[in-house]
Amino acid sequence: MAKRKTRSRRKRAKRFVWIITGIMAAITLCIAVFMLILAKKEVNITKPDEWLVTYMSYIQKKKYEEMYPSSEDDSRGAENIAEVYRDIYNEAAETNTLASPETKRRIVARLGENGYVAVDSENQVDMTGAEQVLEFCKAVEEKKNGAVTIVAITDLGFRKFDLETENGSVNIVRGYYQYDQNGNIQNRSTVSYPANLVQYTEEGYLLFEGSYFSDENFALTLSDTPEHTALRILPLDETCRELNRKYILPVGYEQNNIFLTDWSEEDFGDLDFYDAFDIFYPVLYRQPVPYVADENLGVGAVYRIPEAIFENVIMTYMDIDKETLRQKTTYLSEEAAYEYRPRGFYEAEYPDIPYPEVVDYIVSDATVSSADGENPDGTITLIINAVYPNGNTSLAYSHKTVIRLLDGDGFQYVSNEMISLEDERDIWWHSNRLTEEEWEEVYGGNE
Repeated sequence: MAKRKTRSRRKRAKRFVWIITGIMAAITLCIAVFMLILAKKEVNITKPDEWLVTYMSYIQKKKYEEMYPSSEDDSRGAENIAEVYRDIYNEAAETNTLASPETKRRIVARLGENGYVAVDSENQVDMTGAEQVLEFCKAVEEKKNGAVTIVAITDLGFRKFDLETENGSVNIVRGYYQYDQNGNIQNRSTVSYPANLVQYTEEGYLLFEGSYFSDENFALTLSDTPEHTALRILPLDETCRELNRKYILPVGYEQNNIFLTDWSEEDFGDLDFYDAFDIFYPVLYRQPVPYVADENLGVGAVYRIPEAIFENVIMTYMDIDKETLRQKTTYLSEEAAYEYRPRGFYEAEYPDIPYPEVVDYIVSDATVSSADGENPDGTITLIINAVYPNGNTSLAYSHKTVIRLLDGDGFQYVSNEMISLEDERDIWWHSNRLTEEEWEEVYGGNE
């Protein structure tokens, strides 16, 4: 009886040894595979924090690959799209007109003629096949099955969005394709993600957003990369687009408050003329502003701009007398110059901001009218919406800007009025210039 128990123990011990051996072999294999991953990613294996990030990144990536596998049809579909307008692209590349509105308009039209839903990625060209997108939006709302592919043209290629919906949920596959130096289309990235938001807005935009896996971003934030998209579905009056390109887009909403505050020729309010100088100088003189911030972030640069230069820049684009301009700025009469402090590190703004879109206009010419009436004094009144993709809105706020036409191609900005109520607009990304007290506190007299 004792011998049988001994044999039984021996058998169990052998099985235990084999199990332990198998487990150790599996662990060794996993470690070897993991070390190979680390080696391929050139991770410093002496730093445990890099081990952890790489491992978590690998697991997250595998999860996304299993949930949203890529399809070989994506590349074939992109090559077919590129072939449709290859002749237009080659011609524009030779004439250096890839970024021109006319080139993008031709490309979008050609794609539309071949049955594609296409639009300019900056929403400066009317979408072709818009009815297909409207049908898709209807399917999402009614929780039916549906799919649509949208091609958004960029300067050097295009983005392709494949949207599918089922029971109200939407999945998105976004590919970014770019031409190489030889004129061949290359897949720069393809990602897939479920949409957290899909919305068709009153302004005629399709908005959608979601998050996808990215090696680089995950290593920095241990989170997925958000992506926001705003594509205009409904057409827009071409005159609105032309007025926008000529008068509004060159100013925009970055590092100035020309279109962010109420002002007029009778009362310039809080308009910052230094920011206006920064905007108008390159337009007038066709060169960058030479008065730049110091390379040392702890030093505040201060310049004396001759009155002839400063006043010429401002008065070319605004009807303001010298006395008023000097009261609104720091004018040094003994030097006949304006004190100027360029924006520095502490006045930087968030880079991702809304963009303006003119949606209506009123002119003095009686042949062109609007529901709001006409201007009798040779001015154009523009109604502008601020479109903010990253804010998931096609109407962050709106404003009314009046332009005065001068002889030739000259013009002046007459006024700006914020139409949205103050509590309805959020311009958190904008930063005012430092006041004199704030400037002294930050730089402490280091000039």
